[in-house]
Amino acid sequence: MDKPAISMSAMPGRRQIIIDAAVEAEKRGFAGIYCPTFGDGVGLCQAIGSATKEIRFGTSIANIYARHPVDYAQTASFIHEMSGGRFDFGVGVSHDSFNEAMGLKTGKPLTDMRNFVATYRKAEKRVGVLPPLVLATLRKKMVRLAGEIGDGVVWANAARSHMRESLAELPSDKLKGFFVGNMIPTCVSEDRAAAAAITRRALRMYLGLPNYQKYWEEAGYGEEIADARKAGASRDKDRLDTVMSERWLRDVTLFGNASEVRGGYEEWLDVGVTTPIIVPSSANGGQSKAIAEIFSAFS
Repeated sequence: MDKPAISMSAMPGRRQIIIDAAVEAEKRGFAGIYCPTFGDGVGLCQAIGSATKEIRFGTSIANIYARHPVDYAQTASFIHEMSGGRFDFGVGVSHDSFNEAMGLKTGKPLTDMRNFVATYRKAEKRVGVLPPLVLATLRKKMVRLAGEIGDGVVWANAARSHMRESLAELPSDKLKGFFVGNMIPTCVSEDRAAAAAITRRALRMYLGLPNYQKYWEEAGYGEEIADARKAGASRDKDRLDTVMSERWLRDVTLFGNASEVRGGYEEWLDVGVTTPIIVPSSANGGQSKAIAEIFSAFS
């Protein structure tokens, strides 16, 4: 069967382990490697580009407020050229609370993204050929903007039942060759309950973020989000786990034994996500164990 892409992040002291895992993912025929912001996703992409030969890779996502667009363009062009054109540059606006923690100010997301892309693309004459630009999105207005000015679109924690409606915002003539990705929290385990608990834990942080709350309401989970807001207001972290229904969890994550996870991956392809990105967690260990479990599930 075709294999998904996989998300990897490099924490201090374990960076070489992740580079080695990226090389192994290439050998095993995975569709790509995509790196989140934490752990320096851009730096990890540069290392992956040097260590591999064929696999596509990219950021999902780099925060547009963290660096000047021209500075990003220089780095993106460098990685793209040195990797032989295998790099996808995924960017997004992140979240107010994350930006504030770094002393960054979030403006108007759509306007700021449009301005970022314009400045980034204008730099190409000076910095060299730029890689495809993939816009991180949740709700429909950003999807439409990606269809207008981007080369692709990527979600994180999207609802599969809502994906066709979201993709309908893209121009039909853009879909051919357009990157459509989604980062999917995934846990492979024969202990289904343990796997579900791990994916619930992975989503807990997102339940308190306004952008995600609005997106999941749009996707049909208004009642659950109302409960999540109450749990957040009372600082009841344990209750946050209970508001995530089985239906919701199955719509947003992949968990269970290898066969269930492979079947769920196929379902994401069926709704139009051309590059499902597995974000591995393990019920029995850390990131290396989780990656090994994904390798085994798709062997």
